[in-house]
Amino acid sequence: MDTSGALQRNLPALGAAVRNIIIFIAVLSIPLTAAQAMDLSAAETSSWILALYGVPGLLSLILALRYRQPLLVTGNLFFIIFINGLEGQFSFPELIGAAVLAGGGVVVLGVLGLSKRIAGWIPVPIMFGLLAGAVMPFVSNFFTELGGAPVVVGGTLMAYLVSRSVLGTRLPAILPALVIGLAVTGITGQFGQVADPLSLTMPELTLPSFSLMAILTATPVFIVLITLQANLPAERFLHSQEYDPPETAIDFVSGIGTMLGSFLGPTGVSLSLPATSIVAGADAGEHEIRHRSVYLVASAALLVGLLAGIAVGLLELIPSALLLTLAGLAVVDVLVNALKRVTEGPLLLGPLFAFAISLSGISFLGFGNYFWSLVIGTAVSILLEREGLRALRQKGAE
Repeated sequence: MDTSGALQRNLPALGAAVRNIIIFIAVLSIPLTAAQAMDLSAAETSSWILALYGVPGLLSLILALRYRQPLLVTGNLFFIIFINGLEGQFSFPELIGAAVLAGGGVVVLGVLGLSKRIAGWIPVPIMFGLLAGAVMPFVSNFFTELGGAPVVVGGTLMAYLVSRSVLGTRLPAILPALVIGLAVTGITGQFGQVADPLSLTMPELTLPSFSLMAILTATPVFIVLITLQANLPAERFLHSQEYDPPETAIDFVSGIGTMLGSFLGPTGVSLSLPATSIVAGADAGEHEIRHRSVYLVASAALLVGLLAGIAVGLLELIPSALLLTLAGLAVVDVLVNALKRVTEGPLLLGPLFAFAISLSGISFLGFGNYFWSLVIGTAVSILLEREGLRALRQKGAE
């Protein structure tokens, strides 16, 4: 195969990688906000970023190389959102202790094969309903920014639409959108300023403190966030794309990564449904080479983790409106595919409930919206769409 042919073949995987990298950068503000709320030092913050980006990046490279599948583990975002919601109830070392024990619990679940059994109970259309709800806020949020930054957001959106219209699939539209977005930001003088000089910070280990109250409050939630709310939906998506993800190995890597990474800061290492849908979906190219996009994303995450002190400073340069716009455009095709799968049947009510619940902010009995999206969506289909479930099983058996 000539060079141009090889490049064309790998362009979709490159586009998938760029979309994920943009999202990773866009959500970096969430752990930074949590670190500020907990009054962490610069060394503790940089170490936490290393745990959230660098450790999963390294493990993703190992998984993708070993299994030749698009297995992209990340620092679980909902882990950080939950920690932020605790509003200082526990110290940083206590949260680390709870996360270390959660990692051990995930390893045990994986060894016993319990996660794999649970995965078989979730109909694929329910998972797509959850996925549609999970990525919808990314797409809708950047329109919210349009009123505050019309030139930057409008220019980026126009570049994306023109690229899709003129170039089609020959070039991932997110690439010209990124270039034009940065150019418009520079021309209009909307780049920010770095408050402190950029510098590398040495990682700092924090010894865990095992508080009974922190363990009872956080550890069960951490385990659910890693297994039922992250790994399980992503594994179901991989099955829908005709992959055979190694569930036991994924849980083992998630658990070990969570245990070891948490010594740098409380982190949950897991698959991510939005990220997995980008690197494993049809838009990532030919089935047998989609895992190549993981190499690029994981390498970028590892670099962000290793250069955390510099990465945090550089993030201050880019206006949030541009980050949100790029993140939204990066998942447009994911949303389109998910909505298509939700509405094609044979299940409709269950996926619709899953979609609506995953969009909500529900938190009940310590479990979040993704968990209840799967549980309630599946229950609705079992109760009201039995014929559809039978048709779905027959289709899967063919």
